[in-house]
Amino acid sequence: MHSCGILLHISSLPGKYGIGTMGKNAYRFVDFLKESGQEYWQILPIGPTGYGDSPYQCYSAYAGNPLLIDLDMLIEDGLINSDDHDLQVLEQKHNFADYAQLYSFKNVILHKASAKFFSTADMAQLASFKRFCAENNFWLEDYALFMSLKYLFRQVMWTEWDDDIRLRKTEAVEKYTEELAEDIRCWKFIQYKFFEQYSALKQYANKNGIKIYGDMPIYVSMDSSDIWANPHLFMLDEDRRPTKVAGCPPDDFSPTGQLWGNPLYNWDKMDEDGYAWWISRVDYSGNLFDLTRIDHFRGFESFYAIPAEDKTAENGEWLKGPSMKLFNAIKAALGEVKLVAEDLGFLTDEVKAMLKEAGYPGMNVLEFAFYGKEDSNYLPHNYVRNSVTYIGTHDNDTALGWFDSLEKKDRKFAKKYMGLNKKEGICGGLIRTAFASVSDLVVIQMQDYLELGSEARMNIPSTIGGGNWAWRMSENDLTPELSKRIRKYAETYFRMPVVKKVKVKKK
Repeated sequence: MHSCGILLHISSLPGKYGIGTMGKNAYRFVDFLKESGQEYWQILPIGPTGYGDSPYQCYSAYAGNPLLIDLDMLIEDGLINSDDHDLQVLEQKHNFADYAQLYSFKNVILHKASAKFFSTADMAQLASFKRFCAENNFWLEDYALFMSLKYLFRQVMWTEWDDDIRLRKTEAVEKYTEELAEDIRCWKFIQYKFFEQYSALKQYANKNGIKIYGDMPIYVSMDSSDIWANPHLFMLDEDRRPTKVAGCPPDDFSPTGQLWGNPLYNWDKMDEDGYAWWISRVDYSGNLFDLTRIDHFRGFESFYAIPAEDKTAENGEWLKGPSMKLFNAIKAALGEVKLVAEDLGFLTDEVKAMLKEAGYPGMNVLEFAFYGKEDSNYLPHNYVRNSVTYIGTHDNDTALGWFDSLEKKDRKFAKKYMGLNKKEGICGGLIRTAFASVSDLVVIQMQDYLELGSEARMNIPSTIGGGNWAWRMSENDLTPELSKRIRKYAETYFRMPVVKKVKVKKK
């Protein structure tokens, strides 16, 4: 069955508190998706963002981003006051997410809500909180302590903490756990409210026939509770400093390569316990999302390892990953999990073989197709059904921005291949081409339905700041007219969700 969806991160929803949240506008977007004949809502990673605001560099592979918690819902819960000064500061109108202001004020508000909860909660509410903590203890305990320590040490990276706690000496962990007990409980409460709101939103989406399509970064941030708590699973030296880090080699788009800086996995060590850490992570993702995209899938077959002290990615080397040993272990433990493999870029025969054996759908990006009149794998006539097609993803320019940046000969080729015309416009032609492909799933960025230019781009890879991750829709973007236009694509190309008819027995 062919289907379709829209890519829009939660942070990009409209709202009055400086960033999109899991509140009323998220529910409104679910309604919009349903009316528009969509089946999937694709979001970016939902973890707590750190330096650079990237959802691909989070403090935890498991925790939720406190910035996405809806404050109006906390007001309804009686946990904060609507006339709170810090709340009023955030109420200032912003077309883009202002992360600096959010970090300063929203954290204060959430701590107030935590204090109110524990001073007023009844037995049932406290039991619910304790149950959440027990069910998530395998990651929550380390994360809550990690965040408490982050603020104690003025938010420097954990590698700069005092040696006793940086190295997780038993006495130090016990000492800080006792001294920071109240703050640790607060960080647990924040996660409790995040997942309470997220679970309610997902339940509403699923009830309305909308599936949540999530995203899992292949690597975790160096400044994360995951690496601090499990250093043996990563390429670190005895002093817990990275020896090699992740990135991509130089290419036509990046002469010095991409230096991501994430520590690499110690796959030999992970193999010893049957890849338990990865099985746990994939299992957890399967509970959060109906479908999960794994970023940089080719890194499981072989990965680019850059000396940690280097300033560019030019001197890296390719090392072998676990390949199918990992995915066989995941399938043995969890059965067939619903994953999408981000298989973009240069793929070796070994990577292609791994993807074929794993059986996960890969990705097609139209914006990669029209360069030099070559018969690119990204041209739609080369697609296979078991794939997900995009015009562009969060790392690409918007459709309009991309088309405007093409060289004249490439623009001419694109127009000819897709039959672009002025009546439907550039975005309309690209959307039509994607929908007409054989791919089982087509996902279009919200910016392209809104026909926005480069000013609405979500991210420019290998850069920090400059508006990355900050774009947001306006309150007036979700119109009935837009919904009808999107639905027409779904109907024309037979991508409408199938509604099961329930037979009613006659009395």
